[in-house]
Amino acid sequence: MTTGTLSKMKSTLDNGVHYSLPVGDNDVALNALIGKPLTLTYTGNIYCDACGNKTNKSFSQGHCFPCTRKLARCDMCILKPETCHFAEGTCREPEWGEKFCMTDHVVYLSNTSGLKVGITRASQIPTRWIDQGATQALPILRVKSRHLSGLVEIAIAEFLADKTNWRTMLKGDNADIDLKEEARRLLPKIDAKIFSLRLQYGFDAVEPVQHDIVEISYPVAEHPSKITSLNFDKEPVISGVLKGIKGQYLIFDTGVINIRKFTGYEIIAAY
Repeated sequence: MTTGTLSKMKSTLDNGVHYSLPVGDNDVALNALIGKPLTLTYTGNIYCDACGNKTNKSFSQGHCFPCTRKLARCDMCILKPETCHFAEGTCREPEWGEKFCMTDHVVYLSNTSGLKVGITRASQIPTRWIDQGATQALPILRVKSRHLSGLVEIAIAEFLADKTNWRTMLKGDNADIDLKEEARRLLPKIDAKIFSLRLQYGFDAVEPVQHDIVEISYPVAEHPSKITSLNFDKEPVISGVLKGIKGQYLIFDTGVINIRKFTGYEIIAAY
């Protein structure tokens, strides 16, 4: 039995994905629990993931309301990187922005609930793909900042989805996609946009990437045929047999729960 606040699940990719669940200062190894009973009990307490203060409600995946107003990580440009305003000198935390936004990002194709385009910091590969439940991923472009990655993503999103249908993702793995062939088909369609960005930001602002397709398998003994979403705010005790883990979801025989959504919630884990 372990008590503490939740954080998003940690993952490593080594002959499949291996997960652990941070509960306070402890990490619960999850793969070994598949097929076994697991109970998560919400105590009713929520603590801000940034300042640690107790809060009645969680915002922006684990933050109290004051922190959402002052932290750059809670700004709308995190959801819409093409709206980044760092260059205008209005970033809430310029030092944070330098470290996390003004650094190399990767534009990639992935197979989640289907073919999609996405972006991530170069340092977040393959964690970002795992968090989304991708079974295949392929970096196609490296760009110099989060802002630029958002501009490129928008250009590609005219021809391709940029969102994951989480319900479809959880119901099973898709058939393999030839991501390299999809990249060969898509990239010529945004040549003009890439050329424009290079003229404005420098030739090295957007560069092609040669990379093998990354295959990702998840510890899932049984995919759910019907998705029942579990929620600590409605059900303080979530219990059942753990059937698998994919993305940031725990799959129980009683339903599924997005752990990342409940960052900062204090729980008691019994296993």
